Amino acid sequence: MPTGPYRFCPSLLRAYDIRGVVGETLTETDAYYVGRALATFLQPRARPVAVGRDGRLSSPMLEAALICGLQESGCTVWSIGLSSTPLLYYTVIDQACAGGVMVTGSHNPANYNGFKMMRGSSALFGQEILTIGDIAAAGNFTNGKGRVVQYAPKAAYIARLLEDMSFSPELRIVWDTGNGAVGPILQDLIERFPCFSLVINAQVDGHFPAHPPDPSCPEHLQEMCSLVRQEKCSIGIAFDGDGDRLGVVDECGNSVSTDHLLMLFAKDVLARHPNATIIADIKTSQTFFDEVKRWGGYPVMVKTGHSIIKTCLQKTGALFAGEISGHLFFADTWYGFDDGLYASLRLLSLLSQHKEPLSALVHTLPPLYTMPEQYIPCTEARKKIVLDRVIRRLQQEGVNFVTIDGVRVMTAHGWWLLRASNTQDCLTTRAEGFSHEGLAFVQKDLQQYLGYGLGGTLEESASYA
Repeated sequence: MPTGPYRFCPSLLRAYDIRGVVGETLTETDAYYVGRALATFLQPRARPVAVGRDGRLSSPMLEAALICGLQESGCTVWSIGLSSTPLLYYTVIDQACAGGVMVTGSHNPANYNGFKMMRGSSALFGQEILTIGDIAAAGNFTNGKGRVVQYAPKAAYIARLLEDMSFSPELRIVWDTGNGAVGPILQDLIERFPCFSLVINAQVDGHFPAHPPDPSCPEHLQEMCSLVRQEKCSIGIAFDGDGDRLGVVDECGNSVSTDHLLMLFAKDVLARHPNATIIADIKTSQTFFDEVKRWGGYPVMVKTGHSIIKTCLQKTGALFAGEISGHLFFADTWYGFDDGLYASLRLLSLLSQHKEPLSALVHTLPPLYTMPEQYIPCTEARKKIVLDRVIRRLQQEGVNFVTIDGVRVMTAHGWWLLRASNTQDCLTTRAEGFSHEGLAFVQKDLQQYLGYGLGGTLEESASYA
């Protein structure tokens, strides 16, 4: 590999990780320089840096270049090979590593890939990721001759997952690993599992032939839904490409909203730990925050982003956190990182305790009148322009809003959110009403302001509704 100063494509350096299109904005050379710059940033000395990869076709190539960069900056690398992102997190924390890197494109299409990074037990994000870029651009890398150690944490991780868990043998589960990296881990786990398990799309395949690796899209869960009904199962659980998110369907094959999952978990945590702090991202239902307060908890609303939420959880001492995309973080009996497998086992344990169908547990919660998250294509350069226009108009009209992440607007009928995606070239929107009728009012309000932000007047933007 060449040495000296190196500049990454600016779009690679995202808010939560480094991510791009393989062969276009992300190359083998980029991976090498991520390794050089990260090692220089971490200064690990004698402690190892753990490295894992997901099942994407490009991941072995990027992993090899990354490890080469880490070694040439003097790092001892613990290579765990094909793994889920939570398994990499577990390794770093359990073995007190200096840091870790997961080569993964997460839920993005097959031609994407990237790096999720850790310093000790903390996620690297925001300014720290920009610092990695600055180090590479300066070219002032540490030098050395590191070594690579093959490390196999899977058995210890599975044993830890099952600690303090109890499951009713009557449960019947359909698992959809979506041809992602969690498949081999799940296969080993269910050998120690007392319940009937049917695993689909278990073969790791970077082409993702069954469906894209994003369980937050209901259309990706149709095969699982059909099997849940056909096999008379209790639940269906699907994972994303690197295993840190999940999607859930009930015994009828109906999707369970992440808002309701967050409520179920928060209520359970608060029953064990009264007055606990509970965190959720700005896209979460207002009903969730209201219920947490009613249950005696302290709700905190934060920016969207798994790295941001993990950091906030550590700073506040919160015991549970979540975001609408399906990242769930437990810090009561787990480590505070997002782990789809652990969250699924907590849900199965909860079902076993209550001895009721999942749909019945959900029906004990308040109904939700929400609009699913929607995506509006928008270039990186234009995102800020659109948001600034909308915010100026809201200020002029004296509307009640917060700017924790984008703009979340409160109305008499509910709320709406407009924010810039940190992982894709788009704006994202979400809305909730206090009733079906209220949601319609909120949606119309959102579409009018969105249309104005995109370049029309409030009157002209009625055509966006």
